[in-house]
This record gives sequence, C-alpha cells and structure tokens, in this order.
Amino acid sequence: MKTLENKTAIVTGGGSGIGRAIAKLYAFEGAKLVISDVDEKGGNETVAQIKAKGGEAFFVKADTSKPDDSKNTVDHAVKTFGGLHIAVNNAGIGGPIKYLGEYPIDGWDKVISINLSGVFYGLRYQIQAMLSSGGGSIVNIASILGRVGTRGSPAYVAAKHGVIGLTEAAALEYADQKIRVNSIGPGYIVTPLLTNSLDDATMKALAGLHPMGRLGSSEEVAELALWLNSDKASFVTGAYYNVDGGYLAQ
Repeated sequence: MKTLENKTAIVTGGGSGIGRAIAKLYAFEGAKLVISDVDEKGGNETVAQIKAKGGEAFFVKADTSKPDDSKNTVDHAVKTFGGLHIAVNNAGIGGPIKYLGEYPIDGWDKVISINLSGVFYGLRYQIQAMLSSGGGSIVNIASILGRVGTRGSPAYVAAKHGVIGLTEAAALEYADQKIRVNSIGPGYIVTPLLTNSLDDATMKALAGLHPMGRLGSSEEVAELALWLNSDKASFVTGAYYNVDGGYLAQ
C-alpha cells in the first residue's frame, strides 16, 4: 500500500517549484491531488504531469490572499473526492528587496497577504473539512527566514516568522481532534522564485551561505513534506523542521 493511498490532498502554489515537487510525490504515493495556483498554465502542467504517471489531480485557479479562493479550493476538493485529509500551504512570493526604512507599503501589504494571511485562510477552511473527514495533517511551508533574519526582506521575514507561530497555535488547538499541523523551513532552493530574479553570481553567493556548499532542490523539500503528512509522523505536531544544508546550524 502506498504511503498516502486513499487520501485527498491540497497543495497551494502547486504550479511550479516546491509545490509542484510535493504534488507529484504525493500523487506517486497514492494521494488524490487538488492543485491551486494563480498561474493557470503552470497548475495545469502539474496536473498533466501527474496524470501522465497515472495519478489523479485537478487544478483550481486561486489567489491565496483571497479567503473566498481558499474556501473554493477546499470546497472543490470535498465535492470531487469526498473529503480532505492533507494540505500543504506552500504558495508564497519573495517581495521587494529594500531596507525597512525604504520598504514600499504596497509591497509589505502584498507579501503579508499572500505569505501569512494566505496560510491563515488556508488553515481556516482546511481544518473545517478535515474535522468532517475524521482528522488530517497540514504542512505549512515557512523558511529558514522564519527563524532568523536577513537584510532587505523585512516583509518576507516577518511573514515567515508568523507562519511558524500560526502553525504552533493551530497544532495546539487541534491536537486532540486528530489534526496535526507542522511547518518546514527550506533553505535557498533552486526554484523559479530564485532563478527568475537572480543572476548566476548571486546564485553562487547564496550557495556559499550553506555549509554543504550548494542550494537545495524542490524534491528534497518534498521528501520531508511527505513524511510529515504521512502516518509515519503520527506523533509529530507543532514542529518546525529546517531542510537547509546546515544554514541554521551556523
């Protein structure tokens, strides 16, 4: 029997990068997938890749910063597959690179609305559906910058710190109702979020920040997300796991 057989899972931001890698791995392990993203093309590509391997998946276009979109995604999952057992709140953006005293107000609002409020909206409706399904497990994708700071990204750092705190609060509230909630802190991962905005020299410099001397892959993050959302992690809730090549050990 596959690890996630007979489970329904939602993955937000599943149109590329870490979200796509998680969705594909979950499908390989037997889950029925609901992929949400603002990127319709990318989301449908993920679904096509899953179906090409014999998996079940469908796409819902959704902006996680809009609570109605989060509710709609959950409603589609329940209507299509009969319930919800697993969720990964992964959608996020990097935002402007500016020091706090010069940080654009609209940039702050956008990062917080997607990276933090978006996770809250997801949890808000996913938990309701999981209670009706008899329990479940949720992974929120935070960051190494949810535990430490960095220069030039105050909104991102604040949002990811908030995701970890929100994870802990949710875990405590629903621990006795068969819902587990955990968070993951990836280091710098080779995803479109980085490759589309940074040059080779900057990518090399980022790799050098990690004791392993390289950037991580989306698949390495997906493996941890699989374990946390499986029954193998049945006594794990309210936890934060970094997958960062040793970054936070420094």
